[in-house]
Amino acid sequence: MNLIVLPPKFKVVMNTFAVVLMFLFHFYGKTLCQNGTRPNIVMVMSDAFDGRLTFDPGSKVVQLPYINYLRELGSTFLNAYTNSPICCPSRAAMWSGQFVHLTHSWNNYKCLDGNVTTWMDVLEANGYLTKMMGKLDYTSGSHSVSNRVEAWTRDVQFLLRQEGRPVTQLVGNMSTVRIMRKDWKNTDMAKQWIHKRAASSHQPFALYLGLNLPHPYKTESLGPTAGGSTFLTSPYWLKKVSSDLISVPKWLPMATMHPVDYYSTYTKNCSGVFTADEIKSIRAFYYAMCAEADAMLGQVISALRETGLLNNTVVIFTADHGELAMEHRQFYKMSMFEGSSHVPLLIMGPGLMSGLQVNELVSLVDIYPTVLDLAGISAVLNLSGHSLLPLLSKSSPFSKKQHPDWVLSEYHGCNANASTYMLRSGQWKYIAYADGLSVTPQLFDVTMDKEEFHNVVVKFPHVKAQLDKLLRSIVDYPKVSTAVHLYNKEAFGAWRESLGRNYSLVLANLRWHVDWQKDVLANEKAIDKWLYGSV
Repeated sequence: MNLIVLPPKFKVVMNTFAVVLMFLFHFYGKTLCQNGTRPNIVMVMSDAFDGRLTFDPGSKVVQLPYINYLRELGSTFLNAYTNSPICCPSRAAMWSGQFVHLTHSWNNYKCLDGNVTTWMDVLEANGYLTKMMGKLDYTSGSHSVSNRVEAWTRDVQFLLRQEGRPVTQLVGNMSTVRIMRKDWKNTDMAKQWIHKRAASSHQPFALYLGLNLPHPYKTESLGPTAGGSTFLTSPYWLKKVSSDLISVPKWLPMATMHPVDYYSTYTKNCSGVFTADEIKSIRAFYYAMCAEADAMLGQVISALRETGLLNNTVVIFTADHGELAMEHRQFYKMSMFEGSSHVPLLIMGPGLMSGLQVNELVSLVDIYPTVLDLAGISAVLNLSGHSLLPLLSKSSPFSKKQHPDWVLSEYHGCNANASTYMLRSGQWKYIAYADGLSVTPQLFDVTMDKEEFHNVVVKFPHVKAQLDKLLRSIVDYPKVSTAVHLYNKEAFGAWRESLGRNYSLVLANLRWHVDWQKDVLANEKAIDKWLYGSV
């Protein structure tokens, strides 16, 4: 990598002062703040935050005062996307600056090696005081056994509910503020670090705070293998939601769903009957959880203001993916629909424009080069993203490189029975598959069809051909899908071998245990047929 690393002690004598000034301007001139120092960089990354809530009309449904603060004093990206709509692969893309198919981050278990060089590592190597706390979730080996087995076996010919039915749970009263205690603990630690360490440092600093909110909570009643299907909040946060503005999304009939969407709906345990009140309640509770996350962002901003550091700090707020919250008859993520793939991205800082709404298509891999650009560090080779600073800077003596007019997102994990590749370009969202399924790609005009109900791939064959050609120029997606198939079989086979005689028992008691127990023998045979061929 082409990095500029300064010695720990940069001694300057009077007769070389002019030379040093030229050196500093060459590398740091683009981002010099009013006091002549490199900016501090603070990033708050939440989980499962629908990016459409950061601008109108979505922003009206719930009070998000600190996100609004960033909107007014910074820039809001109206078309920011995750590079993979699931926790670990998405964060792997953000930290590495590379697309998922390049890092082989296939699911929540298979992500980055522990020794990968993140943009935080680059900042530290170039003189920044760095701190990472809270949810990181980008290296291999995390998440539940159920989660990885469901991803590996997605090609098996059975249909099993893998998640708990989405439900709501109200706790406490109007004085109950701290619901997600782990997130609040990490937020308190971030505040303390800003007050005690950052404020006394003579170095520029970079702080990352990862939140779990507004990710749904684990549904304890479903046992030790349960996933997160409980939307939980208190009356205090629910009061921040404008109930009269909550929409009840329309659903297509199950019989008319795209086969991958049908599989997702069924495995997410959303194929049953839901009343309008249930759907509205789930959405209200989700928005309330977003309000609690916003308050944690506010604590970080307040700490920067209290220490006098805010004017010299770039603040970034984003998320790993969104949350469907019962749109398209689904909750959770793992989908290329807007609720799942559209993420928030707001950036505020010295020398950056205020009140700006950026229409360009961007994605999480753009954060790596943007942070380096802000810090005046020369670009690392082989990054998938591009710096967003030319879109934000009030003035720059450097030529503004045009940002690509497309974004790529891909998905290879559980709750979808095919690798999914989404290319967003202009008004179009193109979703392609290459898993041997006899399914058509999807094409949505997201400006005319905001609800993404009308697949117009047959109506616009020339658009499909053009976008598919562009997609293949970015990623050889049939080849990638083949690699994922091979990985799934090899990983599952190794896991099976490691269990020995316990294999059947462990398999039968994963998150799908309710449906599994209906026909254990048939389900095991289906896995054997997938793994070994005819049985």
